[in-house]
Amino acid sequence: MKKVDFKSGLTKSVNDGFCDGSHAPEAACIKWLFYFLLPLTFFNIACSHAQSTGNAGGEVFLLNKADFLTKVYNYEKNSDEWTFEGKKPCIIDFYADWCGPCRRVAPIMKELASEYKGRIDFYKIDVDKEQELAAAFGITSIPLILFVPVGGKPQAAAGFQPKETIVEQIDGFLLGKTDSKEE
Repeated sequence: MKKVDFKSGLTKSVNDGFCDGSHAPEAACIKWLFYFLLPLTFFNIACSHAQSTGNAGGEVFLLNKADFLTKVYNYEKNSDEWTFEGKKPCIIDFYADWCGPCRRVAPIMKELASEYKGRIDFYKIDVDKEQELAAAFGITSIPLILFVPVGGKPQAAAGFQPKETIVEQIDGFLLGKTDSKEE
């Protein structure tokens, strides 16, 4: 490795044959930067596009009270009767970061969000941060998974639920399939 000459910049600071001052140093460095930065730029553009298209990767979105009122149910405006605000069925995972069973449910929800993307919205609500929402639903045990159809009243499942049980609820209750193997 050569000595770094800070007066001459990058051309003398890297190993031989690679921006070392020989063989047109500026061209070698520019070529290296081009090959390094071009793929990085395309990757950045692709990631930005995936984020801007909504549920592109099958995400589970964190809801706060304001989001819940506009996307799921506005219990302040309509406290007498359940009125779903969404366009597609949704699943809401009420959880807390300190809860062991909640941490086991989280990757299952992420998998299912990817498998059912475009057909079902997946949300999660941190009961420690959104205590008013937890109280509004009388949640005393977590995890609690709320299955919300477009028409009709939601159903809840308390405690850890294996993926197969959640899939049965999705296919039967939310999507109205009689056989969960049909697609």
